[in-house]
Amino acid sequence: MAAEHTGHCLCGAVRLQITGLNPDVHACHCENCRRHSGACTMTVIVPHDGVIVHGAEAVATYQSSDWAARSFCSRCGSGLWYRFTEPGDQADYFLSAGLLDDLTGLKLTQEIYFDRKPDTWAFAGDTEKLTGAEVEALYAASPKE
Repeated sequence: MAAEHTGHCLCGAVRLQITGLNPDVHACHCENCRRHSGACTMTVIVPHDGVIVHGAEAVATYQSSDWAARSFCSRCGSGLWYRFTEPGDQADYFLSAGLLDDLTGLKLTQEIYFDRKPDTWAFAGDTEKLTGAEVEALYAASPKE
């Protein structure tokens, strides 16, 4: 049986049950993530069928680009997840790592839009670093229906 994780927003209106969590943490330095979070966005990837949302009535979603949407708690404003907009709601969740009740075993492995990272911060350790052009080429190569 896959390990189950739990998490919630700041006010607790949105609670999550999570299975299939990938322990790799990804940091995004793009302008949208910086504006949404106030810094970079740190996420873990969870398969589309690996998240059960309790309190879904408090979830609000904003279409932040042509290909993706960000969801947040409409009561406290906590960022919840980022998902590609795919037909049939089959997109994986890029879940805000800070929502998790237990961060044990997570490891920062990738930074994207690294060429847009402000000089203000730098992470310790070795991570895969992708430029905006590299990330956008990967998204363009992904099959979208």
